[in-house]
Amino acid sequence: QVQLVESGGGLAQPGGSLRLSCAASRITFSIYVVGWYRQAPGKQRELVAGINSGGTINYVDSVKGRFTISIDNAKNLMYLQMNSLKPEDTAVYYCNARLVTHKEEFNYWGQGTQVTVSS
Repeated sequence: QVQLVESGGGLAQPGGSLRLSCAASRITFSIYVVGWYRQAPGKQRELVAGINSGGTINYVDSVKGRFTISIDNAKNLMYLQMNSLKPEDTAVYYCNARLVTHKEEFNYWGQGTQVTVSS
């Protein structure tokens, strides 16, 4: 059974940093389209940062220059380094891995980790 497990969330002060990790079992990140999403209360889930099949990295405008997505292929871990955190970054963060073949689509989500930015 495929599992994605996030860790690293918590409480941070404005201007602080957190690093989220996503560990995968039974899949290899390097062949998937991967990303970090977040969902704040009362809002839709949004893509924060993603790496497509060609290796191109994209960020939502609100986190550009502050967040960095990366993959450690040797450990099969995906990270989201979050710096200069703002209260509006408060949300549940989810990692996602998706693979589309000519026959079917595989789409996996982690359980989410809470990030709260508050003084």
